[in-house]
Amino acid sequence: MDTTTKKTIILFSGDFDKVMAALIMGDDVTIFCTFWGLNILRKPEKVAADGKSTLQSMFGRMMPKGTKRLGLSKMNFAGAGAPLMRKVMKDNHAMSLEELFESAREQGVKFVACTLSMDILGFKEDELIDGLEFAGVAAYLGEADEANVNLFI
Repeated sequence: MDTTTKKTIILFSGDFDKVMAALIMGDDVTIFCTFWGLNILRKPEKVAADGKSTLQSMFGRMMPKGTKRLGLSKMNFAGAGAPLMRKVMKDNHAMSLEELFESAREQGVKFVACTLSMDILGFKEDELIDGLEFAGVAAYLGEADEANVNLFI
């Protein structure tokens, strides 16, 4: 594999602006979604909470499902920040977060869901979108060893 262009990203954040930065990194990218970063991979519809602890069920209810419900990391203005950012992006003919996400998938960006984070938060594979890989930190480190850019967002 050509390590001159390979990039890996640990997406730890579920903030709109940080997710957007991760999605515009270009080709030959692996995005390892862990903890709050898993939110972008969640299906928007409700999935049964079978076998989850009370705390895991609460995480599932409180955390956003998909890119449409993410807030900004700064200046979120009690929830108005992301809609304002979406308006500015639209007014400037920029791709929406959802379009950036789909474009990344179409370009072959590999999205990996962290299995340890999934276990801790109580997420099941059927709660996440199709076409993902599932792996632990060791798999990410193997990818990172092959890359020339490794980011933590």
